[in-house]
Amino acid sequence: MTSNIKNIFRLKPVAVEKEESPLKIVETNNNGEVTEESRKRTYHESGYRDSSRNNGNHTALSICLDAIYSKFQNEEKELADKQNKLKEPYINEQKNKETEIKGLTVSLDNKEEQIKEIQQNIETVQNKIETLKFEINDIPKNPELYQINASKGASTKFWIGLLLLIPISLYLFTFYISTSFSAFFKTFDPNVSIMQSVLDAQAFNKAWDEGPLEGAFVTLIPFVFLGLGYLIHMFGENKNWLNYVKMFLLFVVTFVFDAILAYEIESKIYELNKTFDSPPFDLSIAFTKNQFWGIIFAGFVVYIIWGLVFDFIMKEHKEKDKIKHEQIKKQKDILVHQDRITGFEKQMEDIKNGIASIKELIIKARGRIEELQNIIDGVIIPTKEYKSYASEYVQGWITFVNEKLAVSHPVKQEMIEECKNQYNYNLNKVGANSDSQNSVYVSVL
Repeated sequence: MTSNIKNIFRLKPVAVEKEESPLKIVETNNNGEVTEESRKRTYHESGYRDSSRNNGNHTALSICLDAIYSKFQNEEKELADKQNKLKEPYINEQKNKETEIKGLTVSLDNKEEQIKEIQQNIETVQNKIETLKFEINDIPKNPELYQINASKGASTKFWIGLLLLIPISLYLFTFYISTSFSAFFKTFDPNVSIMQSVLDAQAFNKAWDEGPLEGAFVTLIPFVFLGLGYLIHMFGENKNWLNYVKMFLLFVVTFVFDAILAYEIESKIYELNKTFDSPPFDLSIAFTKNQFWGIIFAGFVVYIIWGLVFDFIMKEHKEKDKIKHEQIKKQKDILVHQDRITGFEKQMEDIKNGIASIKELIIKARGRIEELQNIIDGVIIPTKEYKSYASEYVQGWITFVNEKLAVSHPVKQEMIEECKNQYNYNLNKVGANSDSQNSVYVSVL
């Protein structure tokens, strides 16, 4: 065995100088390229010759196969037309990738322009929102600037009128509850002053003590006068002669009702203080009494004041409603614009995601172009073809073992198996056993 290993590295300078190169190619085609059959025969003969030099040793075969592969690479490098043909698909793919990048770049530019346009739209809508917010605050101060037919300071006037209307309403409730109870249900006491007889602080409670009918009458009668005042306001909104007649009749009815209350109260006071010489009480006597006119004007005049204040409040509320309506309208416009901004932002987010995807595709395409360029700049080694030539070389190697090596059959078979293992190992190492039929090996120039 030691002698076999030594034979692997034994130098024969004389023999090398006289022998032809083990990979000398003797047959060429019309283009001056080596024919495949001649090339295979050369590899077969080289395998046989190298095996004879190394007594078929499998370790030497491993070294020789590495050398064979290097020589195969050098041969492939010299086959320019073949290299161009092998590189053609990679060149075409590179061109397609470059075209793809151009298309992606155009798409990227378009999407970036869309982003700028959307940002401008968002800025425009935000400016509109700021303008609307300013207008909402400015409308009460300058309604005429917004073509709103409303008075300035309507809100202040409204609240002042409301503050006046509340105590006046309470006064009317107190007055009519007291006078209606005194006029229709109360029995006057001669020991009580006239003012206490007319304005009784316990009128409401006493009326309900008299019965539910009396209590309900006294409680609800102020609403009749308030209702009359409301009708006067409603008729005053539509200015025409018929409504003016209705308003006049309402004032007459209110005055007559107040006169009836005053007449009834004054009648009871007169009957309480009359003598045998006193004439029967009638309107002529009532007209001469200060209390009669005092009761009328204490109710009717205040009622007119209440009606005027109520009418003023309703008009101011109407003015205030104009401003409020315009403010609400602008608030709704703000909500619409905010929804538009939300839509723009969602659209912009989708475009940004698309931009990120395009950039990722461009990066991948550029990476692939770089890989393809490395292949194009290098030497493409068709390892599938190498497998057939390596097979010829190993066959020549094994042929020598079978025919010329003087060893026992079992040893010979063992050597052949070791040679096959070295062969398969070499194919795996260079990628020739890959399942892909297009497997190539790139060697950088």
